[in-house]
Amino acid sequence: MKHAEIRFSIELDDQNIPDKIFWSATDSPNGGLEETKAINLSIWDHRRKETMRIDLWAKDMPVDEMKRCVVDTILGMADMIRTSTDDEVMAAHMEELGSKLIRHIKETHGAK
Repeated sequence: MKHAEIRFSIELDDQNIPDKIFWSATDSPNGGLEETKAINLSIWDHRRKETMRIDLWAKDMPVDEMKRCVVDTILGMADMIRTSTDDEVMAAHMEELGSKLIRHIKETHGAK
């Protein structure tokens, strides 16, 4: 059986706010730690039937990029629902929400 690991390393400032975020994965072609500005991690607890979440943003991440990260996460979940469950209705609703949020970002932060 193959074994893989994903690791996160977080540098915090004196107020415990993420200053730098790093990640590595055993299957990554780059090897070693890579810097990122955000982590959104959802873990399903099948015993409690609830999702545990970790959302971390580096303090220097621009707000418009935070918002775009959220939209990309929603659209990625729409793809996951479509390919994993064939639930086209749920996927379409999530994509519609993503499109509305992209318009909102463009209106409030300018086209990017």
